[in-house]
Amino acid sequence: MKRRLLALDSWLDHTFWRIWPAASRRWDGVCAAFDAFRARGWRRVVAELLGEGLTLGAVGATLMLALAVPAFRETGPDWLNRAELSVTFLDRHGQEIGKRGVMQNDGIPLSEYPDHLIKAALATEDRRFYQHFGIDVAGTARAIVQNARANGVVQGGSSITQQLAKNLFLSNERTLERKVNEAFLAFWLEHHLTKDEILKLYLDRAYMGGGAFGVDAASHFYFGKSARDVTLAESAMLAGLFKAPTKYAPHVNLAAARARASTVLDNLVDAGFMTEGQVQPARFLPATPKPTAVASSPDYYLDWAYGEVRQLAQEGAFKGQRVLVVRTALDSALQRHAEGAVEQMLRQYGDQYRVDQAAAVIMEPEGAVRAMVGGRDYGQSQFNRAVDALRQPGSSFKTYVYAAAFASGKYTPDRVVTDAAVCVGNWCPRNYGRRFAGRVPLITAFAKSINTIPVRLALDVGQKNVIEIAHRMGIRSKLDVGRAFALGVEEVTLLDHTSGYSTLANGGRRTPPYAAVEVLDSKGDALWRHDRDSKAPQQVLGPHVVAGMNRMMVAVTEAGTGGRARLDGYQVGGKTGTSQSYRDAWFVGFTGSFVGGVWFGNDDFTTTREMTGGSLPAMTWRDIMTFAHHGLAPRPIPGVPFNAGRDAVAYAAPADGGG
Repeated sequence: MKRRLLALDSWLDHTFWRIWPAASRRWDGVCAAFDAFRARGWRRVVAELLGEGLTLGAVGATLMLALAVPAFRETGPDWLNRAELSVTFLDRHGQEIGKRGVMQNDGIPLSEYPDHLIKAALATEDRRFYQHFGIDVAGTARAIVQNARANGVVQGGSSITQQLAKNLFLSNERTLERKVNEAFLAFWLEHHLTKDEILKLYLDRAYMGGGAFGVDAASHFYFGKSARDVTLAESAMLAGLFKAPTKYAPHVNLAAARARASTVLDNLVDAGFMTEGQVQPARFLPATPKPTAVASSPDYYLDWAYGEVRQLAQEGAFKGQRVLVVRTALDSALQRHAEGAVEQMLRQYGDQYRVDQAAAVIMEPEGAVRAMVGGRDYGQSQFNRAVDALRQPGSSFKTYVYAAAFASGKYTPDRVVTDAAVCVGNWCPRNYGRRFAGRVPLITAFAKSINTIPVRLALDVGQKNVIEIAHRMGIRSKLDVGRAFALGVEEVTLLDHTSGYSTLANGGRRTPPYAAVEVLDSKGDALWRHDRDSKAPQQVLGPHVVAGMNRMMVAVTEAGTGGRARLDGYQVGGKTGTSQSYRDAWFVGFTGSFVGGVWFGNDDFTTTREMTGGSLPAMTWRDIMTFAHHGLAPRPIPGVPFNAGRDAVAYAAPADGGG
């Protein structure tokens, strides 16, 4: 064995001694071959830059492709036809309330628009429209500089192509994702359409105030004539509407409209499209709109309803028909009152609470949306805060936690639990009053919006079960488990949240919110009816869960945090909510006849001045619902006898439980 091992060792030594010189010679040959590619001096700098450029370019191209895919999914083989629905909307009584889409065969060829109208639009919105590739880099840079100097938004940087991409494919949501998609879709439009086609579509689709879409509709609305016949002064006034249609609408504020038109005339001169002498007559004789007596259009509601109709059209519900008349569930009188109530609350208390935006949704328990307020001013911002804004619901989310607890069979409203310190890791929630109540029944904990108890409940029944209940009841946004999950830190929309509460108001059935009641073709024949063609409501909560939850909901308004939402003569159930740092305040509630949700907050997510859901939201909810119930006989809330809530909690609660 010793000799064999010595022989093996000798063989290994000899073999490696022979292999190493051979490998070394081959490596030297490889190095010599690559020496021919070695660059020195300035050539090496160029080679390094090119190499790094190719590497970064490949990474950038991959990233750009990943960002572009969601944007290009919005397009399709019939992308232009999809947007060319012509829809006339009626309220629940059959009165016309507005139009969306583009009317068939009523477009004016671009060549027939007056030259000064086209120049006014280009000078104001996109001077280098015919030079750039979809994004005006110079214009965007200029806007960034001007906004930085003014410490605010005073100038927009979106090109006409970007604005058209938003109008055709995207919502008005103010997010970075939407801006990225807008940029890619602008490139896509530039590739598929000519400049003139893009400009024509923009002039036909832009919102111009007063419910008018497109410059021709606006010309008829404001001046009683075709866009073919407008004067320079009228063209300047029309071009001024692109920025803020409601703010500069001449039938609303003629002085502001004329001042804006003067700015447009300045833009024409600055851009070199016209001389000062050519625009002087328009300065001396500004445009005057024809007298118009027209009610304001429920534009936030119509935008949402139009999206619903487009979705039905894509599903083939209308058999290819493009000219439609849609009767909606909208109550025009209630809509006007809701808008006025929101505006009055903001004017009266906005400075006090440091809040400048609000939204509201009023619907029937079966899902028909009667009114929708998406913000203070559609002309200033078309972003629908009732439909598109994701916000933390705060304590109003506890409804889903308690519903999951009751559905588990472990808890009832009278079950006594302990309000004491509880910690999840290093996080320990506190109650609004910074104290603990000890042993209390669940109905008292809910009415007083105690924070520790829903945290315990969610941990006991499982946060995933709470998420499942919330989604079954109507929440469509993504919800994730987490330490503060039970206190409403996951974001929801006001429309979904209100719809979730409607499940309790109608006896436990899931009834998605809807606007369209009936859809007719141009001849008046019914193409689609909600009661006939929509899916039947799905039972998602058992009767004992609904009865227990509704009993606690009534306790909130009778002896809890929602006292300001009480209605004389009507039973009211609901829940207040206040998100972290007082950023959002909610009240969502219902009677036997209606369900309503109200949100107050700021677009920039700044904190309010300690505003809770039991203050302005509950007060606004009461104002709107008082009008909605005028002349209606009281209807019972499922599972709750009258006057059940007043005796449910023996003492009043503080303003709100926070969350």
